Amino acid sequence: MTDQVLRIHQFLPQSRVNGPGVRAVLWVQGCSLGCPGCFNPQTHSFDSGELVPIDDLLARLAALEGTIEGLTISGGEPLQQRLPLLRLLRRVRQETNLTTLLFSGFTWAEIQQMPDTKALLAGLDVLIAGRYEAGKRLARDLRGSANKSVDFLTSRYSLSDLQALPPAEVIITAEGEVMFSGIDPVTW
Repeated sequence: MTDQVLRIHQFLPQSRVNGPGVRAVLWVQGCSLGCPGCFNPQTHSFDSGELVPIDDLLARLAALEGTIEGLTISGGEPLQQRLPLLRLLRRVRQETNLTTLLFSGFTWAEIQQMPDTKALLAGLDVLIAGRYEAGKRLARDLRGSANKSVDFLTSRYSLSDLQALPPAEVIITAEGEVMFSGIDPVTW
């Protein structure tokens, strides 16, 4: 895979529970961390999902600008597609006024050891880092478990912004698909 294409699981144009304000949400496809109890196991396979050019993702975001405040990236594990993710984040910063929030199963210390860490962090407003630990389940403030760190990398948001978020939402798409989303999604 090149840095021009991102393997995605799903793109949601608007959500009110995946970060402050109304946000687009991008779930990447592929994760090898295998956190027991992960509520997104359908995003783990590296063999499924859709390969989407970064240009196409930027066009989707540009079409939404003015109706959304930011972009949230989740997974799967976004940092296992680090090069296309970096390209996307750079372009979002350069070409839009959107804020960015990233969920990663890697810890802050692990992320600090990765190549291009400065570029990654420069493209983010908020980083939520750490593996999900079912025994430390929290499901609030955008943290699935209490061991996860919340790192505010710019002054655009604070903990009170995350604390104000509802834990879940139910979305019915134009195609009639029912989706459950959020840090504590309801189940059917």
